[in-house]
Amino acid sequence: QVQLVESGGGLVQPGGSLRLSCSASGSIASTNRMGWYRQAPGNERIWVAHIFRSALTIYADSVRGRFTISRDNAKNTMYLQMNSLNPEDTAVYYCNADYGNGINYWGKGTLVTVSS
Repeated sequence: QVQLVESGGGLVQPGGSLRLSCSASGSIASTNRMGWYRQAPGNERIWVAHIFRSALTIYADSVRGRFTISRDNAKNTMYLQMNSLNPEDTAVYYCNADYGNGINYWGKGTLVTVSS
């Protein structure tokens, strides 16, 4: 069992930046991929970005060019650098670790609020 803990959320003004972290209790080096998802109030959880074992990264259209996903296997931590934030980015952000074979873990989320 791997526990994931997100941190770094908070209140930021439009146009501002935040960096989210996802710390794992176990090794992330063996994951097939890790990802960030978000859930805005009243909406379903949606995918934001993935980073694969190969270090390949992919992004949802809504965040491409503004968000950067990265990972530090030595620290068992994944990051999401978020720039040029706008109110539509307000959501609870969740991290996910996919080890394959149906083994999948979620964090409990961190709230990001973009407001003036």
